[in-house]
Formats: sequence, structure tokens, C-alpha cells
Amino acid sequence: MNKKPTEILSEEHKNILKVIDALEKECNEIEDGKGADKVFFTKVIDFIKNYADKFHHAKEEDILFKEMQNTELHCDPTQQMLFEHEQGRKFVMEMERGIKENNDTPIIENARNYCYLLKEHIYKEDNILYPMADEVFNSKMQSLILVKFREAEKKRFRNGTKEKYLSFVRRLK
Repeated sequence: MNKKPTEILSEEHKNILKVIDALEKECNEIEDGKGADKVFFTKVIDFIKNYADKFHHAKEEDILFKEMQNTELHCDPTQQMLFEHEQGRKFVMEMERGIKENNDTPIIENARNYCYLLKEHIYKEDNILYPMADEVFNSKMQSLILVKFREAEKKRFRNGTKEKYLSFVRRLK
């Protein structure tokens, strides 16, 4: 039996949370006196921009949220989720700025803000938004969303790109 679209998204959340854990650990080490590992931060930013944003958030924003907005919901949390996606993107841009300026302060500050935001965000999606989606989507709609997810994956991640990011997650401490 096929997984529900929300189960796929929740599995992707687990990969994102592993990167967040590694990012928090790196911030702790920097605050304990270690210099910022620019290579590590560059890889994390690449993961966030491509796996978390272009791959995962795109499926949420372009498919799941739009379908949810086309249904009768007792409330619509998708606007808040979109707002939080934008906040996350701003934190990532500021981390990049810190790397370019060789300034650890904005790197750590924005990495911590990103980690806090995403942990809360993922909790809300996994425990509030996704159960709402599962409740309103019948099996036919679930199947249609799965087809759209597969199309989006093929379009965005070709030639082993997804495996590159999953391998990065597996290599984290």
C-alpha cells in the first residue's frame, strides 16, 4: 500500500531534524571556542536550500498547501506555515552573509534561530497540519497528491541528487 503524502513529508522531516541537530551541535562547539567550520555550514546551507526548501517545502507549498486551501477546513494554518518557510529562508540568507563576511556572530545567531523555528514548525506540521490533511483528503485525493509528489521529485531531483543529500544526512555525527 502507498504511503500517505503526509507520511512522506514526515519522513523528510526526520532528515531535516538530523541536520538541525548537527547544526546545533556545531553552534555549541563554536560557542565553546572552536572556530566556525565554514565547509560544514556551506554544506548545511546547500542541504537546506535544496533538500529542505526546493525538494520538501516545494511539495508542501506547491501541492499539499494548495490542495488544503481548496478544501473546507475549519481553520487554515497554511498561511502561517508559508510565513515560517519565508522566515527560515531569511535565516539561511543571513548565515550565508556571515560566512561571506567571515563573521561567526550572524552565523551562530541565524543558525540557532533557524533551528528553533524549524523544530517548532515541524512539530506543528507533524501534529496539527498533517493530521488535518489526512482528515480532509479522501483516498482518491491522497493518490493524486502522491502522483504530484513523484512528478515534483523527478523535476527537481535528477541524477542522484536526492541520494547526495540523504548521504550527507547519514554521514552526520
